[in-house]
Amino acid sequence: MSLAKMIQEAIKNKKAIIGYRESVKYLKMNKAELIIIAENSPEKIKKEIEHIAKTDGIKLETVKDSIELGVMCGKPFPVTTLVIKG
Repeated sequence: MSLAKMIQEAIKNKKAIIGYRESVKYLKMNKAELIIIAENSPEKIKKEIEHIAKTDGIKLETVKDSIELGVMCGKPFPVTTLVIKG
């Protein structure tokens, strides 16, 4: 299954958290299946998300940019971070 289809399925089934702040809140309390981050995210965000993924053993995927991730999510705005719930 492609990453875009996986994201769309997760959103449809309410298993996705969109956005950096909401994602970090979820990751601090729960275990996620996958974290997707845009390569053009601010360095601070990338480092924090990469650290969480590494310490919790969560798979981390990257996409080209936040606009592309927003399109994959079906949103009319850029998305830097997306978490698929475990």
